[in-house]
Amino acid sequence: MSVPTRPKPNITESIRPFWDGVAEKKFLLMRCQTCSAWYWPAAYCRFHENKPFYGNMRWEEASGRGMVFAFNIHRRPMHPAFEVPYVYALIELDEGPMFGTNIVDCAPDDVRIGMPVEITFREFEETGVLPQFRPFACEAV
Repeated sequence: MSVPTRPKPNITESIRPFWDGVAEKKFLLMRCQTCSAWYWPAAYCRFHENKPFYGNMRWEEASGRGMVFAFNIHRRPMHPAFEVPYVYALIELDEGPMFGTNIVDCAPDDVRIGMPVEITFREFEETGVLPQFRPFACEAV
């Protein structure tokens, strides 16, 4: 019996720069060059008129930090290649946008809303590098 392979991300031309960054272990988000607002996924700025074809938007490296906004512990696999249990979470990034991902390096039952997290890049044979998030220990001020 063969082991199921992980599904590959659906990479369209508008999101390819993000995945090119991930391959280099960089976390890129779109940023408006007019007002500095950050966006995920690729979008036009909602705060003012935009130039055609994302003319005022650029892919820029983001901090890769945020906090858990919401999460779900999957105890049944959504795909046969996924080992359970695993956590799928919505991360509120420090830059503002929300980003859906897995929480790793943490027991699923230890994940909490408001928990600080940071990006980590994991390499999988079938899919290449994927962005995931892990707990982040904040430094004392």
